Amino acid sequence: MLTSAFAARHHAPAEPRRPGDRIAGGGPYAGPTGHVFWMTSGQMHGPMRGEVAYATSKAALAGVTTTVAAELLELGIVLNTIDPGPVNTGYLDAETADRDLEGLDARVAGTPFGRFGRPEDPAALISWLASPEGSWVVGQVISSDGGFQLA
Repeated sequence: MLTSAFAARHHAPAEPRRPGDRIAGGGPYAGPTGHVFWMTSGQMHGPMRGEVAYATSKAALAGVTTTVAAELLELGIVLNTIDPGPVNTGYLDAETADRDLEGLDARVAGTPFGRFGRPEDPAALISWLASPEGSWVVGQVISSDGGFQLA
């Protein structure tokens, strides 16, 4: 959120504003003046036992996506929030896990692609969203979990 606020201040006209004042941008724009991507989690798809603080912070991002996207869009900045599903960045490897992994192999075997996400999976989505074609998608919370939540 702090980086998003910095981007807005960088793009906003240098005029004094009071809290609650709308930002007056210089649009319409030929294309985005910038992109912001927030990462959320699957808290909207089911419980995240033992992760209340984490789920709360990620739910807050998803919950304010449309409001902040509308504010940033006044400046030509496109905001979307990504729920990448479980992406193994090392936290699901036996040697580096911070949690009990018992039953995990059976759970992932029942998913459509039989694997957790890899960092390149959400990266590909973000790359497309940052492209001219993907820039038409604005203010969305997008799940990109390979069907994990459907299994």
